[in-house]
Amino acid sequence: GGSVFSHESNAEVAEKIPRRISDIISESHENYYELLGLAASFEASSRRELTKFLSISKRVRSALRQGHKPKFVAAFCQSNCGDVSPNVLGAFCIDTGLPCDFNHSTCGGKNELCYGRGPGYPDEFESTRIIGERQVRKAVDLFNTASKQIKGKIDYRHAYVDFSNLEVSIPKEGGSSEVVKTCPAAMGFAFAAGTTDGPGAFDFMQGDDKGNLFWRVVRNALKTPDKKQVECQQPKPILLDTGEMKVPYDWAPAILPVQILRIGQFVILSVPSEFTTMAGRRLRDAVRTVLATASTGEFDEGVHIVIAGLTNTYSQYVTTYEEYQVQRYEGASTLYGPHTLSAFIQEFKKLATAVIQGQTIEPGPQPPNLLDKQLSFLPPVVLDMTPPGVRFGDCKTDVPKNATFKKGDMVSVVFWSACPRNDLMTEGTFALVEMLQGVGTWDPAYDDDDFCLRFKWARPAKLSPWSQATIEWRIPQSTKPGVYRIRHFGASKGLFGSVHHFEGSSSAFVVL
Repeated sequence: GGSVFSHESNAEVAEKIPRRISDIISESHENYYELLGLAASFEASSRRELTKFLSISKRVRSALRQGHKPKFVAAFCQSNCGDVSPNVLGAFCIDTGLPCDFNHSTCGGKNELCYGRGPGYPDEFESTRIIGERQVRKAVDLFNTASKQIKGKIDYRHAYVDFSNLEVSIPKEGGSSEVVKTCPAAMGFAFAAGTTDGPGAFDFMQGDDKGNLFWRVVRNALKTPDKKQVECQQPKPILLDTGEMKVPYDWAPAILPVQILRIGQFVILSVPSEFTTMAGRRLRDAVRTVLATASTGEFDEGVHIVIAGLTNTYSQYVTTYEEYQVQRYEGASTLYGPHTLSAFIQEFKKLATAVIQGQTIEPGPQPPNLLDKQLSFLPPVVLDMTPPGVRFGDCKTDVPKNATFKKGDMVSVVFWSACPRNDLMTEGTFALVEMLQGVGTWDPAYDDDDFCLRFKWARPAKLSPWSQATIEWRIPQSTKPGVYRIRHFGASKGLFGSVHHFEGSSSAFVVL
């Protein structure tokens, strides 16, 4: 097939990448005063639906999708992303604006003042758009320049491995080897410091390989690690001995899945953790060496090995041995001690060998099934209410009367709403922008999938049954002039648990 976007300019591609524009919007009126008159005839309104299945949000989502037939489909998956951040401008102190302390990511000794900055700083939405656009551009570029066809067998191997006390053979200088062991899971002090993407609290900091007496006393109230565990995890100072905490169930997994998938010369390593960049490189290199030496020419220089991170289960982070010594957040979150990466490399080399030789492997010990034992500390939605004389879906703050907006403007409407957890609107939408077509006919133009449309929900007070939904629409440059309105869909929970769906709309306004 032909290349994607190959005949379009960079500006055209940029406009298409972060936003999806419905193709069903027809040409609109060009007379401003006629548009203004039309807009004035449509005021804000609200309506309660009887059942979920009558919710118009489901139908408008379907109608909006009919006009959008994507030519390019891609999955954007996590790989060895453990130390990767979208905050590419670096980390700065929010009180002084100066760069954070490099070794500990602190500001005056406090981690909670150190935050990373994205490319669109200080607008996090703009940072998200920029990062998303960069990823899509690279995906399209890779797609358009791809020249090798995948050929060969489809195969896989999967096993469960107990990482809490696994013997690992690691090479030493001179060609000899040494047998070491992994440890029961534990979290270090720097884990509580968080990262510059999301700082922690109190006096924790990254790069802490000592800990402090106060938090050791707090830790010991939960579980005191024994001498063997302390020595095994060194130089990590243990904050939470999660691998040996069993009430009400295991605080951390011991049995992990490892999996290798082969699609011709394309090999996927499915890991249950967030590997750092260098940890991922070492794992890929080790598997590549096995494939190249054990096969009979099937895997030459054309083999492509990728890591699929956070797959099948989750076991925090995996760093290299050297990164573990520093005990930043990722090292403190490497559960099974300094030889965790070596353990993964050893087990994946076994899987790769089995694939090459066509051998079966032992499935390993089954992990415990904890589905019926899970505890949730998220309180349920108790009750949704509105102030006296107000209905769900009514506008608390409408667009100005006879409002006119230009491309690039932000349109904001606040609705009296209810908790979104009552109905996640799967295959539906919480927010919708509609364009007037003819007399009284509104066509959907933008919904939750569009980057230009934002849905924000909040309660005015923590225990209040009232809540508000703010819908913001940043008008794209490609928007056609015409009459528009903003609609909101939601579901409220009554005193006895019944859920009722509602909708509301703003007054109409003009976009030039």
